Amino acid sequence: MVVGKVSGALQGIESREVASLKKSDKSEKSFSELVGGFLEGVNALQKEADQAIQDVVLGKEENLHQAMIALEKANLALELTVQVRNKVVEAYQEIMRMQV
Repeated sequence: MVVGKVSGALQGIESREVASLKKSDKSEKSFSELVGGFLEGVNALQKEADQAIQDVVLGKEENLHQAMIALEKANLALELTVQVRNKVVEAYQEIMRMQV
């Protein structure tokens, strides 16, 4: 049985984004494209977790631990996304409080 690192939950998203950044040295991506790519990765992890759970429930997959690992990866990615969103909102609110 192979168990990945805890940081491996976000490694797939990170490696896809880094690979896309390395490929596009000449054409820079906008912030919205980077965020969109990250959100697509989080959504993909959520879908993988849903599929893994469905496979266990339907009896297609007998390895419950694989479904739990997929579920935890999706959970960690979602928590990270929420925390990043919270920090962005805090930064925006702080900027709006500044006097000009």
